[in-house]
Amino acid sequence: MAWIILVVAGILEVVWAFFLKQSAGFTRFVPTAITVVAMIASVILLSISMRSLPLGTAYTIWTGIGALGAFLVGIMVLGEPANAMRVTAAGLIIAGLVLMKVSTPT
Repeated sequence: MAWIILVVAGILEVVWAFFLKQSAGFTRFVPTAITVVAMIASVILLSISMRSLPLGTAYTIWTGIGALGAFLVGIMVLGEPANAMRVTAAGLIIAGLVLMKVSTPT
């Protein structure tokens, strides 16, 4: 269950990152409100997952999901470039996440 909670926390990190961009420096109310709520929920879920997952694993997976998710949203929704170097970097993040997951005993 901790892994599911951690994945949801990571997805919420992507949500808040996207709406942070949409908030235009916290000048737009609705995107700002979504950002704050998603941030709080993400951190709460991260802390719950850390009850049974190691700190290093939980935090790495959480930030990795956020980084990869923000990368994909940037490409698919915001029209950011998907050049070979950026895609390779994303692949390396995925490799690191897989290694972290398989090396964690819980």
